[in-house]
Amino acid sequence: MTLRLYYHPYSRAAGTLWALEEAGAPYELQVIDILKGEQKAPELLAKNAMGKLPTLVDGEVVVTESAAICLYLADRYAAGRLAPALDDPRRGPYLRWSFFAPSVIEPAVMAHSGKWEVREVAAGWGNYASMLAAAQSAIADGPYLLGDAFSMADVVFGGTLRFMLEFKQIEPTPLFQGYVDRLNARPAYQRAHERNLAMRKQLGLQ
Repeated sequence: MTLRLYYHPYSRAAGTLWALEEAGAPYELQVIDILKGEQKAPELLAKNAMGKLPTLVDGEVVVTESAAICLYLADRYAAGRLAPALDDPRRGPYLRWSFFAPSVIEPAVMAHSGKWEVREVAAGWGNYASMLAAAQSAIADGPYLLGDAFSMADVVFGGTLRFMLEFKQIEPTPLFQGYVDRLNARPAYQRAHERNLAMRKQLGLQ
């Protein structure tokens, strides 16, 4: 059965496209015009009460949240290739860095850029400097998070880092930029990127 991704090229679903290409499972895109608020329409709210993208439908299964969709795809369609087995010692760091991206990198960057007044002890993301140090340690031995083995964790973590570098929310150090450059060279990423660009053109977006 073909996977269906509720999608818009100016949403986080653009990154999910990369995960789909890496997984290699057949999929179709259901374009949702977020500029017209279609993500809040009853059809999508019935699947995702948040009214947000991405939303993935796989038969009777609905998965939301970017990182969750990526890990689901890896386990369901690329186990052993993009997701370490349950008894593989690499499963721990795989999960660690996959969840680090949305739960630490994103809020730490938002807190830093927005100058939020938060007590570090009460914030699950710690502070911006600690986040950067941890992120650097994750890829210091590279070339990927699991050493020589590329995994779906790199899609989650690397996709988040790419976004932050692109919008100048994290400094493009040689370590960070080199890692993202390696990810950008992957054929699956290039296919997803080209499809996102083509979709922007098709929808009349810049």
